[in-house]
Amino acid sequence: MAHKFDPKNRHKLDSEKRREMLPPVKTLMSLGLKEEDIVADIGCGIGFFTITAAEIVGEKGKVFAMDISKEMLDEVENKVKENNILNIETVLTNENDLKLKDGKVSFAFISQVLHESEDLNKFLNEIKRIICRKGKIAIVEWQKIEGEFGPALDHRIDKADLIKKLASLGFSNIESLDIGKDFYGLTAQKF
Repeated sequence: MAHKFDPKNRHKLDSEKRREMLPPVKTLMSLGLKEEDIVADIGCGIGFFTITAAEIVGEKGKVFAMDISKEMLDEVENKVKENNILNIETVLTNENDLKLKDGKVSFAFISQVLHESEDLNKFLNEIKRIICRKGKIAIVEWQKIEGEFGPALDHRIDKADLIKKLASLGFSNIESLDIGKDFYGLTAQKF
C-alpha cells in the first residue's frame, strides 16, 4: 500500500527550506504555466503552489485546488479569503475521481504526489481525462536517490520509468526538466 502524507504534518509543507528547494514561481514558470491557463493543482495540500499559480494565470485563468483531505483544503480556503483571491476553487476529490468534467483544464500540475498513488496507471488516466486536447501535464517528483528529505527510496518513482509510463498512456512531447538535486520535473501533452 502506498504511503499517504498525513495532514497532521501539514506545517512541513511550507517552510523556508522547501521554498529554497522548490521556489514556487520559478518551478511553475519552468514547467510552462502561463497567463490564462486553467489549472488543476492535484494534491494541492495547503496551497504551496496554488496561490502562486493563481497569480501567474491571472484573472482570466483559474486554479482548481484539489486534494483528498478536507483539512488541507480548509487551509487553502483560509488563504484565499485572507488574500481576497477570486480565481481559486477548492475541490475535494478521491484519488481516482478528480470530480471535474472531461477536458476541463489546460494545465494539470501534480507535485510530489504520484509516488503516493495506489494505482499509477489509473491515477494518470484520471488526470489525462480532465486535460483538454493539447493541454499539458506537469509533474514534480522526488529523484530516486537517498536524500535528507522526502519519502523512502522504495516509494520514489524513477524518472525513466515515469517517462515510459506517460508515453504508454498516450502522452507526447515528453520533456524532462532539472528542478534541483532532489527533484525532477516532467511535462507532456495530451493530443
